[in-house]
Amino acid sequence: MSARSVRTLIIAGLSMVALAACTSNTPEAEKEDNAAAPQGVASGKNDEPGQKVRIGFSAPAADHGWMGAITKATQAEAKKYSDVELIVAEGTNDVNLQISQVETFINQKVDAIVLLPFDGAALTPVAIKAMEAGITVVNVDREFDSTFAARTTILGDNKGMGVSAGTYICKEMKGKKDAVIAEIAGIDSLPLTQARSQGFKEALADCGLKVSNRVAAEFTVESGEKAAANLLQAAPKLDAIWNHDDDQGVGVMAAIKNSGRKEFFVVGGAGSANVMRDIKSGTSLLRATVIYPSTQGADGVRLARLLVQKKALGDLVEVEVPRTIQLYAPVVTKDNVDQYLPTAFES
Repeated sequence: MSARSVRTLIIAGLSMVALAACTSNTPEAEKEDNAAAPQGVASGKNDEPGQKVRIGFSAPAADHGWMGAITKATQAEAKKYSDVELIVAEGTNDVNLQISQVETFINQKVDAIVLLPFDGAALTPVAIKAMEAGITVVNVDREFDSTFAARTTILGDNKGMGVSAGTYICKEMKGKKDAVIAEIAGIDSLPLTQARSQGFKEALADCGLKVSNRVAAEFTVESGEKAAANLLQAAPKLDAIWNHDDDQGVGVMAAIKNSGRKEFFVVGGAGSANVMRDIKSGTSLLRATVIYPSTQGADGVRLARLLVQKKALGDLVEVEVPRTIQLYAPVVTKDNVDQYLPTAFES
C-alpha cells in the first residue's frame, strides 16, 4: 500500500481501506476514465467539497477513555470538511435523554444522524422514526434491533479482539502446552464481553491451550485492580494474562505492581495510548494490546457525508456504501506501535 493511501486511513494501515473514501491509489488513466462516471460511482473526488451536509451526533457520556476518544475523533473529522456541519448533543447515559436528542435532530431536519446508542434496543424505535423522516442514520458500535433503524452500521470486532489476543499468546507460547493463561474480562452480562471471551477461547484451543483462570471486572480502574488482585491470589503461577480493556487495565497493572510478580506478560485490549507507550518502552509486562477502534464515530461522519451526497466508497467497485462495516482488531506490539499511537486514546 502506498504512503498516500495510508495517509487517508482512519485506522492507519489496517482499518478498512474503503473508509478512506478516496482513490489516491488509482492509476492516472483509470482516474481519467472515471471523470465522467455517473453519480454514485467512484470518481476519485469524494473529498472535494459538495452538497452541504448537516449531521447530528449523539453518544454516551465520556466517562471512559475510549468513549471520550470517540466523540473527540468525530468532531475532529467533521472539521476536515467545509461541507459538513456537525451538531453534537451532550453525551449521556440516560436513555430517555438520548431519545430526546434524536427527536430534536429530527425536528431540526438534519440530513443525517450518527448515533452511538447507550442502549441499542432502546434507541431502535426513534432511529426508525428518523429513517422514516428521510434522515440517513449511521449506527455506531452498539447495534439496533432492526435493520430499518439505520442505513449503515459501523462496528468494532469484539470476537475478533479475542481471536487476535489468543492467536498472539499462542505464538508467544511457542508450543508450551502446559502454559497457564488467565483472562480479565469486562462486564460479563454484556454481549460484547461474551463475544471477546468466546473468540479468545477459540483461538487458544486452536493451539492446544485454554483459559485456566478467569475473572470479570467492570471496565473501570477500580474494578480492574480488584479483579486482578483476586486473580493473582488464586493463581500462584501464570504465563500470560489477557485483559479485555485498557481503561480497567490501569487498575490491573497497579495490582500486578503491588504483587511484585513478573513471571508472565500481559496483553491489553482496546488500544490506549498509555498502554502503547508502555509497550514501546520494552520495560513493562505489557507486551501487546488489541485494537478496538475509537474512530468509529469519525468513520460515521465520513459515511454519512457520502450517503447524503450520493457517493460511493472510492476503493470499492460497488456503487453504494455497504450496509455493515466491521473494523479489524489488529495486535499492537513493539514492532508496529508507532503506526497506531497517533489514533490511540488516553486512559
